[in-house]
Amino acid sequence: MRIRFWGVRGSLPSPLLPAQIKSKISAIMERLSPADLESAESRERFLAGLPPWLFGSVGANTPCVTVQIENEKLPVQKKLSFPGKMIVFDAGSGMKELAAAIAKVKQVPSQYNVFFSHFHLDHIMGFPFFTPAYDPTVTMNFYSPMEVMKAAMQGQMDPPYFPVPMDYMASQKNFHTLSGPMKLFGASISYRKMSHPGDSYSYKVDDGKHKFIYASDTELSADDFVKNDENTAFFANTDLIVIDSQYTLGEAIKKLSWGHSAFSFAVEFAANWNIKHIVLFHHDPSYDDQKLYNNLQSAKWYTERMNMKRIKISLAIEGMEICL
Repeated sequence: MRIRFWGVRGSLPSPLLPAQIKSKISAIMERLSPADLESAESRERFLAGLPPWLFGSVGANTPCVTVQIENEKLPVQKKLSFPGKMIVFDAGSGMKELAAAIAKVKQVPSQYNVFFSHFHLDHIMGFPFFTPAYDPTVTMNFYSPMEVMKAAMQGQMDPPYFPVPMDYMASQKNFHTLSGPMKLFGASISYRKMSHPGDSYSYKVDDGKHKFIYASDTELSADDFVKNDENTAFFANTDLIVIDSQYTLGEAIKKLSWGHSAFSFAVEFAANWNIKHIVLFHHDPSYDDQKLYNNLQSAKWYTERMNMKRIKISLAIEGMEICL
């Protein structure tokens, strides 16, 4: 199972501003010494030693995550290949980046399977720019427990919101309203309603070897920690969870009922359910890269302080890939 991140922000895209780029360059220049410029090797060492919030960016796009179901792991050099056994979670602006990557490879899927957490704009806004959907040889399968799915997808492309109606997309489009767990590519896919304004759904993919949960847009509550049969069957002993951790604790308290979680709650949730690896996701659009990496460090510190050291914590970054 291969998980790749194409969009990791929440609410709306948040590209780096010119002032932010200048600030990064200025901070790098302050760290630079004459010895760092003496050779190609010294320059490489200098760049490698920069903090990640300076040398790179977490990304600007809204949610889109793919899961490739594989019988065997592909060689590293083929990590951008796109076998047919691919599942897409959400169609935020990151979906355009997925389309751009697909356009660069020779073997591409003729079928796409897209599962939606919900239909707020930041989770569907990339679909009109997903170029494979305009190909008549492509089949697009959409899945959601929400009956509003087709109307929501079509509505954002109707005039005056977009110049090209969805009917102009030449692909075959099938809308599947979920009523229970399903099988896809030999993996079991189940879902669970989460706390979010207008509802949102998390999904679990179980290929028989590993368990992966995509849980964007959720405000964790005491009910999610209760060890009843339903919660245990869905959350317990998961290998990897991508989970909403948009806020700090202070912000979560101020923004109660906004439908998002603090990163400390997400860590406690992972510890409660024996989840091995947690990826902090759905980053606040107002957070810069330094703030996000500070949150990551705080989350790691929190696990140590609370004696939860067995949990691995990562920050969702566009282009990042995790193999299970």
